[in-house]
Amino acid sequence: RARYEYDDGWMLIILRIPYVKEIRSRTPYTTVPLGIIHKRDVTITVCNFETNMMLDFVSFQQKRGEGFTDYVDMIFRLFLCSAVWYLKRLKQISTLIDKAKHNLDQEVNNESLIGLQDSLTYFVTSIRGNENLLAKLKFKLQVDELDADLIEDVNIEMSQARETASIYTDILESTMDTYSSIINNNMNTVMRTLTSVSIIMMFPTLIASLFGMNLINGMETSKWGFAVAIVISFLVSGLSWWILRAKRLL
Repeated sequence: RARYEYDDGWMLIILRIPYVKEIRSRTPYTTVPLGIIHKRDVTITVCNFETNMMLDFVSFQQKRGEGFTDYVDMIFRLFLCSAVWYLKRLKQISTLIDKAKHNLDQEVNNESLIGLQDSLTYFVTSIRGNENLLAKLKFKLQVDELDADLIEDVNIEMSQARETASIYTDILESTMDTYSSIINNNMNTVMRTLTSVSIIMMFPTLIASLFGMNLINGMETSKWGFAVAIVISFLVSGLSWWILRAKRLL
């Protein structure tokens, strides 16, 4: 979880940043901890994963060519960069959700939707943790006027990322509900059709059973007995089909 600690003059800040798993996973989007260690003039960032966010952060700062005013500026710019990358990853998740919505009438993998829902849950939880951490740090660190403006920008980006993740969560839940409804409707249609077909096929069996009994029915010696049974079966089955069709059960 996002937090900060002090020990023997060292300050440790744990920031949660977005991460895309390189291997195929049920939850392709998740969050990983980024450690920021500071003491006097030394500031170190540590992460167990190679993330695009950190590469982009370093590249962007090199293009700026201004460096950081102090370690506080660097810390809050990392917060800002994480918020921006949350928004980038959320756009990618939005694209996957839209694709799933367009393919609802075709084959849709329910596990992928559940994986996206888990990813959004991780995002919302991590963003809220970062917001709480930011609210604490702005009172613990030496913040000047420039840092105050930067903190305001970070708050705006964090709030936007959290609200966007919440909106996408609602959209995904609605999509999953629609997906479940479509499956149920398709299943009901299949079961209704099978039941109707079973009813239609029941009449030829019944007629054949009646004529096949060892009882006197007047057709024992008739050469047209088999043909009559077949005709009656077709007529009754056709009438059943017409009735079921009229009631829209087929």
